[in-house]
Amino acid sequence: MSAPINDNLRIRFGAAVLALATLAAIVFGIINFQQRSMFTAPDDGVSWIEGQSGVVAWHVSANSPAANAGLRTGDRVLAINDVPIHSAIDVTKRLWRIGLWSLAHYQIERGGKQFEAQLVVQPAQRPSSIENYLAVVGALYLFIGLFIFWRRWNATRAVHFYVFCLVSFVLYSFQYTGKLTTFDWEIYWASIVARLLQPALLLHFALVFPERRPVSKGHGAILGAIYGVPGILLLVRVLVGLRELGFMPSIDARNTLDRLDLACLGIYFLLAALVFVFSYRRATSGILRQQLKWVTGGALAGIVPFLLFYIVPFFLGVVPRPWMNFSTISLVLIPLSFGYAIIRYRLMDVDIIFKRGLAYTAASGGVVAVYIAIVAVIGALFHTSGMMGGVIAIVGAAFLFQPFRDWIQARLDRFFYRDRLDYRRTLIEFGRTLTSEVRLDPMLASVMDRISQALLVDRLAIFIEDESHPRAYRMARSVGVRYASALDLSFLNGENKPFAQGILFYESARAARESSPSVRHTLEQLDLNYFIPCQIRDHTIAILGLGKTVDGDFLSSEDVELLHTIAGYLAIALDNAQLYSSLEQKAAQIERLKDFSENIVESLNVGVLAVDFGGAVESWNTQLEGLIGVPREEAVGRKLEDVLPPDLMAEITARSGDERVSSLYKFHMQNREGRNLVVNVSIAPLVGKSGDRIGRLILFDDVTQRMRLEEQVFQNEKLTSLGLLAAGVAHEVNTPLAVISNYIQMLAKQLPSGDPRHQLIEKVVKQTFRASEIVNNLLNFSRTGASEFTEINLNAVVEEVLTLVAHPFRTAQVQVTRNLQKELPSVLGSTNKLQQVFLNLFLNARDAMPSGGLVEIRTSAHNGSVEVEIIDTGGGIARENLNRIFDPFFTTKSSGRGTGLGLSVSYGIVKEHAGKVDVRSTPGKGTSFRLEFPVARKAVHV
Repeated sequence: MSAPINDNLRIRFGAAVLALATLAAIVFGIINFQQRSMFTAPDDGVSWIEGQSGVVAWHVSANSPAANAGLRTGDRVLAINDVPIHSAIDVTKRLWRIGLWSLAHYQIERGGKQFEAQLVVQPAQRPSSIENYLAVVGALYLFIGLFIFWRRWNATRAVHFYVFCLVSFVLYSFQYTGKLTTFDWEIYWASIVARLLQPALLLHFALVFPERRPVSKGHGAILGAIYGVPGILLLVRVLVGLRELGFMPSIDARNTLDRLDLACLGIYFLLAALVFVFSYRRATSGILRQQLKWVTGGALAGIVPFLLFYIVPFFLGVVPRPWMNFSTISLVLIPLSFGYAIIRYRLMDVDIIFKRGLAYTAASGGVVAVYIAIVAVIGALFHTSGMMGGVIAIVGAAFLFQPFRDWIQARLDRFFYRDRLDYRRTLIEFGRTLTSEVRLDPMLASVMDRISQALLVDRLAIFIEDESHPRAYRMARSVGVRYASALDLSFLNGENKPFAQGILFYESARAARESSPSVRHTLEQLDLNYFIPCQIRDHTIAILGLGKTVDGDFLSSEDVELLHTIAGYLAIALDNAQLYSSLEQKAAQIERLKDFSENIVESLNVGVLAVDFGGAVESWNTQLEGLIGVPREEAVGRKLEDVLPPDLMAEITARSGDERVSSLYKFHMQNREGRNLVVNVSIAPLVGKSGDRIGRLILFDDVTQRMRLEEQVFQNEKLTSLGLLAAGVAHEVNTPLAVISNYIQMLAKQLPSGDPRHQLIEKVVKQTFRASEIVNNLLNFSRTGASEFTEINLNAVVEEVLTLVAHPFRTAQVQVTRNLQKELPSVLGSTNKLQQVFLNLFLNARDAMPSGGLVEIRTSAHNGSVEVEIIDTGGGIARENLNRIFDPFFTTKSSGRGTGLGLSVSYGIVKEHAGKVDVRSTPGKGTSFRLEFPVARKAVHV
């Protein structure tokens, strides 16, 4: 209990001190103004200073009494009217004793010579207009301070601001007269203290305005530095006045201290303006930015002219000129900007009461006037003013009162609120169109910005229902709310009794006595006073939290009523936003599932299409695009018979009624590109989640390559069997050939040497040897075994293969030309495999010349390689087929004459021998195959 009592005593004591200080300042200001207006100080036109030699003229004003009497700068005054002068203050005292318009005798010393000068004491020239202007500025400061302190005496920094305004009033209103009385000295020292204290108070206020900042470690040092500099300057002035520590009062000392005081004032005001600029840039609330904009602009516009045109020249030693006094005019901008920022951006019930009272007063006056007018008209028309006329007048006035009052109310709203009335109407229109915004975050940001502008609140928060915890709420967005620990929002319960009345109000965190300590701590952190539920279909979907206005006032009844309307619109908008967000999430989930399903279908190596009951294509994967030759964009949505070959479509239609999966095995078809394909087709009913048929699913499996491989395997088996048969036949033929050769040779020996039959026997022997060589080559070619690479001569391999193809060439009328290099280097390779390469090339050359032709074989060696070139004079190879001749199963021969594997196998054998193949062909002229093999390297023996 002791702490609250001490706080109350401290507050009351502080209020009493401020009240007494304010009363004393006002009284002193009034008395000072009266003395200045009624009293004129005598002056001789000289500024006297105390030098080492005495009192010396520091400055002599032009056209002054002293100037007219011949006094100059540097003259020393010894006595006035025979009274010795020892200090500059003695001159002022003698002039006061002599009085205005009296003759004064000055004893002057100049250059070691003394003389007497006579002058008439005249009234001192005083800039009364500037002094009166500054007095008005001071009164304006006091009015603003009193107004704010009276309305917001318990608000944060209200006392600080009022003390600044009070000190400013003393600074600008207190002007010492020069009479040097006790009261005049009090005025002088009060103005000096105010001059030093005002800039320090402003800079301190700038550092703590507009938002509360946490107290840092160096906060005390900063405040000490702010108030320490003015304190040092004040201490020096006191020491000069008391002549302590070697300080002496003089005009020079006074001018120096005045320069330092004004420099301190200018620097502090400039620093305060810069702090306001920094706070303006940091402010997040629109209301704070508007306030700081006016405060910053007013501070800069008020101090910069005074700083540039008065303080800086005076600090540099320039004697003040009359025109320099006009720079003080800008000082009025500082209190005006502060006052406008405070009054313009506020909202208080007293204004509403005043406005309504004025409206009712004006309406009542108007109705009375109408009543009198009706009575007068009735009396003039019917020459009577009886009871009936009074009743008619009362009834007419009663009917006119409400419309007339509403009309006056609307005009007063425009006069008092102006732009703020537009903000209110904009807010209502915004609430009506709020449902057009479906995204949650932009909608909440727009709502909070509009409410902040309309009601001038800088602390707002919106709490929405927590999806993970029913009947609990979480903070979705806030402005100006700061909290350092977890929040206990259990008090935001839709079943709370105050919510039944439409609002939950806390005057302060201490007022929540029935709440738990965690709830009170939460309310203290949030610093929100109003909690308004946003309800839809009797369900609280969100809660709108607001603090006081920027000037510390509670909201008015009109504001609360407006918030209830906005809360209804906000509930609808939030409900729509949540529904939209839920639909977005479901749509995204469906899109992900769709993409996943499509990726599965696209990843299959079979063609997949789906059709509905109407036969329209619903799905068509990429594999099917290459198979059928129809792009997906062209196929989807069209009828199935428009995209599939007619014969295939007929088979699918015939199976459309099957309830089970049906298939087409090895169906031969031709796609749109003209390629002949063999496919396996599966047709299955497409069933939905409920088990009902919704269409058909058709799968296409391309087995064309598989069929070719199967045919090739079968062909290889036939060739293998044929090779084995040929080897057996050749072996059997080789035995009788050997017997024939032996018997012919024996027969030749029995004939005489001159017998002409010797020539016939030699021919038989020669042909027998030739037949035996052919049989041996056939056996070598058909022999299988490990492919061991040995050094071989390509000329010998070519000759052996030419022996095998001699008969086919002769039958096809193909002539062979040999250009074989002698002593050809050996290559490392397999004789059997290379024989197969040359056999394939020779047979292809024969097939390319059905009407006969010429085959030229060239061998050569250079640059470590052995080249074999086979040139024919056939029809050549088409340019579009030239890059495909080595592809497996590619052939240009008619069906049954080629498998498309000869050149593919030959290409693989050449690459196995580290060789190269180059093909050149000219359609209609022939083809050239050039094979290049590396020369076998000889082993080096060391």
